[in-house]
Amino acid sequence: MHRDDLFLEFVRVVERAAIAAARTMGQGDRKYADQVAVDAMRKEMESVDIDGTIVIGEGERDEAPMLYVGEKVGKGGYPVDIAVDPLEGTNLCATGAPNAIAVLAASNRGGLLHAPDLYMEKLVVGPSSKDVVSLDASVQQNLTAIAKQLGRQVEDLVVVVLERERHEKLISDIRATGARIRLIGDGDLSAGIAAAVVGSGVHAVMGTGGAPEGVLTAAAMRCLNGEIFARLVVNKPEHEERCRAMGISDFKRVYRSKDLAPGKDIIFAATGVTDGTLMRGVRFFGDGTRTSSVIMQNHPHRIRFIDSIHVNPDTDVKIKF
Repeated sequence: MHRDDLFLEFVRVVERAAIAAARTMGQGDRKYADQVAVDAMRKEMESVDIDGTIVIGEGERDEAPMLYVGEKVGKGGYPVDIAVDPLEGTNLCATGAPNAIAVLAASNRGGLLHAPDLYMEKLVVGPSSKDVVSLDASVQQNLTAIAKQLGRQVEDLVVVVLERERHEKLISDIRATGARIRLIGDGDLSAGIAAAVVGSGVHAVMGTGGAPEGVLTAAAMRCLNGEIFARLVVNKPEHEERCRAMGISDFKRVYRSKDLAPGKDIIFAATGVTDGTLMRGVRFFGDGTRTSSVIMQNHPHRIRFIDSIHVNPDTDVKIKF
């Protein structure tokens, strides 16, 4: 996992998924958008020098076309566990809304938790605040602590929350503190990444979202020095059965990034599908395509923002900047 070419090959994988999904942007068919992203990601991974195993795949709840858990990818080589979300924010892509991205995380074997496809309570913060917040603290306590660490007033903070009925009380509690809220339709993974980047305008992500996305967020936090606090929502017998099948018996455990993504070597790659907080979406022009990506690694610790122009195989190509 230390080779530069492997590091960059993962960028190529998410770029191809993003380009495929972007061609469906605004067409209103979220399942088709997801399908083309999955197909493009799967095909591109066939050429990567890895012995890869998918440990986090497409969500079963969404009845999505799956890069399924246990699927083998790559043409052989380094043993790698992979978590994927070929199109995070399918509804965002289908409607042309911001912050749809194509994502993967990779690690050495056993380096990514095989999380059950359930919901998780989540709290995501940046490096300055990771030691002063808790899932068991009140919203007021957490936001007061974050503001103090950042040298701001609570009223200056921006908290991202998925706009869901289940979050009505959470939204009310945040508003009661005076903090500002950015409600999003989808894409809490993209928001989590933004929370760990200074200058993004996002200071925390709160609420309940998918556990698989929580593992991907944790991989990004390992590279960005931010933190995710997460606890599985287990409130039905079938949830307990699903957890036990994956070796999870403590249903009240609070996971942090090193629990969800414990690998020594973590690589996280994402490409913008639609324009977002950190990356621009895919742009098409007559002679090619332009993409905006981020690739992160925790060992050695490095982060690259990559702007790529994919030139059509023509003889008389004009490059536009």
